[in-house]
Amino acid sequence: MTASSNSHAPLRLLAVHAHPDDESSKGAATMAMYAASGVDVMVATCTDGSRGDIQNPAVEDEPHPRRDMAGARRLEMERAARILGIRQRWLGFVDSGLPEGEPLPPLPVGSFATLPLHHAAAPLVRLVRSFKPHVILSYDENGGYPHPDHIMAHRVAVEAFDAAGDPARYPEAGEPWEPGKLYYDRAFSPERFRALHFALEEAGLQSPYAERLAAWLESDAEGHTPAPAAHPTTTQVDCGDFFEVRDDALRAHRTQVDPLGFFFAVSPEMQRRAWPWEDYSLISSRVPSELPEKDLFAGLR
Repeated sequence: MTASSNSHAPLRLLAVHAHPDDESSKGAATMAMYAASGVDVMVATCTDGSRGDIQNPAVEDEPHPRRDMAGARRLEMERAARILGIRQRWLGFVDSGLPEGEPLPPLPVGSFATLPLHHAAAPLVRLVRSFKPHVILSYDENGGYPHPDHIMAHRVAVEAFDAAGDPARYPEAGEPWEPGKLYYDRAFSPERFRALHFALEEAGLQSPYAERLAAWLESDAEGHTPAPAAHPTTTQVDCGDFFEVRDDALRAHRTQVDPLGFFFAVSPEMQRRAWPWEDYSLISSRVPSELPEKDLFAGLR
């Protein structure tokens, strides 16, 4: 069965994320907008987030996350999902952590990023076949940023997109379903950060993005343009009316997000003026697609 075989069924969107909190920092306004319009939206969270460090100074002395980080993050994820109006499923893997040091230490045995692809992808293939999404969102080959769990989340999302419709692959994972479109999220696109940086400067406010932009632009001797993206933006979803919802969902992840930090440097109103979209790159489409797009379900409606 293919994604376009039943035009009267509700549209369904599946976003594949590495840890609880990633769904609220990448594509959250898009998901909230579609959910509010009647689309069935689900987040697949690959890992339990158990190896995340406390990033919010206000939480540092709280006993729950120090005793049971995975349990604390499960509660945070429940709150964020309610705020966004979405469904969420855990794939059941253990957080790999972010290795540090020179040389880098090995990842913990049995953690998500150490698993064979077939093992890591099987629960997602099963979820795709049961939920039957028309569109899948994930990260690029670099994971959005090179965390080992993000890179593995990319790999399992691509594997599930390719395999879920093939009855010969993962035969134990349910009846085949072929999603229509696969997108990579571009939450950290240089174009967006440059627009927000200039909006802050024009308002006479300090920008936290200068160092990040300088790193992106260092390959250009005159500093005029970001380096070309491996997957350029093809699709911009106008979801600015849901930026406050996105921010509320992100703040729900109290252990991971400082409410005075980087993600909240630009007010939602200023963002709506400077960059009212969330950006995606269409990677694969099994339905006719005309670029650029303004709707992840273009060709499926």
